[in-house]
Amino acid sequence: MNAMKTFLFDLGNTRLKFAELGVDSRPGETIATAHDDGQAWLDDLPCGNVACIASVASPSRHVALLDALATRFTRLHVVRTQPILGCLRIAYPNPQHLGVDRFLVLLAAVDVGPALLVGVGTALTCDLLDGDGLHRGGRIAPSPMVMRQALHARAPVLPECGGRYTEFADDTDHALASGCEGAALALVERSLAEAQRLLGVRPMLWLHGGGADALRTRLPTHEWVPDAVLRGLACWHTHCIA
Repeated sequence: MNAMKTFLFDLGNTRLKFAELGVDSRPGETIATAHDDGQAWLDDLPCGNVACIASVASPSRHVALLDALATRFTRLHVVRTQPILGCLRIAYPNPQHLGVDRFLVLLAAVDVGPALLVGVGTALTCDLLDGDGLHRGGRIAPSPMVMRQALHARAPVLPECGGRYTEFADDTDHALASGCEGAALALVERSLAEAQRLLGVRPMLWLHGGGADALRTRLPTHEWVPDAVLRGLACWHTHCIA
């Protein structure tokens, strides 16, 4: 008899990431592809028995992925944010106001102790988890990339990309990189300080997301978890499907 194949799908605002669920109930090798206006990003999807899907993308992208997976999998499970799952309790009174990607990262980290979970993608998100599995809330801000795009849209003379980070820049492109990345760094650093004040201990810092690389060398000691959402999907599968 063929082994049951389960795949985990994380559909973000710019990329689709997926991995097969391993026999150890952890995601295997992550495959990532940008989703553009065409259908090419759907051509190389895997086939299997069960697909677990988390999506924060536009409705059209979400439906396109579900339609494609429906021809390749027997069962599809679209994951939604839940107020309580296992040891995790989220802070939001209305669970649907907490993005499913943030919910899944919280679920992935629930056993690591107090943690500040920082994702850098289209948005920069910070979520605080205490040692008892209680989500203490979070923050959402534009990522450095989106800050640059917004400035360029309002003032086209300002370059949309380029420049390097420095504390006090000597040219506009460097000043933009330094200001936008510095704003993100300051938000993370303040969140860490306030988390320590609230909890009485300094939480572990988890970092994930495609825009995080530019910040990593200037952040305090952290755990780099690029597959954080997929790890959360694997935990969700353990709780709800397995």
